[in-house]
Amino acid sequence: MNGGGFRLLALVLGTALFTVLPALVSAQEDGGLSRSIEIRPFSSFAPSENTIPLALGDAGEITLTAKLTEDGENIGRGLIWRVFGQAPGADGKLPLVASAQGGMASFQLQPGSYLVHVAFGRAGATKRITISREARREDLVLDAGGLKLDAVLAGGVRIAPDKLRFSIYDARTETDGDRALIIPDVSPNTVVRLNSGTYHVVSTYGSVNAVIRSDIRVEAGKLTEATVEHKAAELTMKLVREPGGEAIADTSWSILSESGDPVRESVGAFASMVLAEGDYTIIAKNRDRIYQRDFTVEGGRNQEVEVVADEASSVDPVDGAD
Repeated sequence: MNGGGFRLLALVLGTALFTVLPALVSAQEDGGLSRSIEIRPFSSFAPSENTIPLALGDAGEITLTAKLTEDGENIGRGLIWRVFGQAPGADGKLPLVASAQGGMASFQLQPGSYLVHVAFGRAGATKRITISREARREDLVLDAGGLKLDAVLAGGVRIAPDKLRFSIYDARTETDGDRALIIPDVSPNTVVRLNSGTYHVVSTYGSVNAVIRSDIRVEAGKLTEATVEHKAAELTMKLVREPGGEAIADTSWSILSESGDPVRESVGAFASMVLAEGDYTIIAKNRDRIYQRDFTVEGGRNQEVEVVADEASSVDPVDGAD
């Protein structure tokens, strides 16, 4: 560890390339690829309010605070506090006796033992407390940080935010081979608060097959920013009678991978989609005629692909086609 930096261990699957600029730390990995990460202090938002009346009478008062790390500052906003009774109810669940939102929270509770849970986004901590008639204070350590994700195309070209989504999974694989989904459909450049640890991040560009996966580590008390580079492009396909001609309406489209597997189907004069880098075959059907064209997707090179409805691209129709 040099210059107080933190080392990010990123296991990149497929063609993922996670970087953060400006980089503070760079870790050399197998294959000669480098991973860089910027880490900076992290905090958050929301007004304080009690949502359940507090117990009165001969109750004792407890003041609760939370922080990201043991030696960190108290979090002033964005916390959700819940206090549960010790004995389970008829449904087998612990009863919720009080709750509050904001930063520091104070409760007046009857003497006894309680379970306190504090949530900060998707990060959380739980602690058992004992209430007496004397006022006291308890600190909870979340051991949490933040994660902010983004993606670009080759050369740093930005991707439209509405075509980009992230999903965050537990890094551990379950017995059935799946991973537990923690947060789906995360927008780019959104700060997600998480307990420290390693997470499996899936970046999806478009809705077909442009998918990148990587393991990212979140450091307690820090904001980890990561940017993935997608090797994909946006394609618009049209069936024309001659090069540069008008698109023919009522066309059915099938996109096949290099191995012949179906990738996407659609209907209309135009077929627009994002495809991962690679070789494909377009099948365009209009009325009783079928036309075919092979083409290659180059990462970051958006293009319009024409299929010319002539004898050169025509294939035998499927038996029984209308």
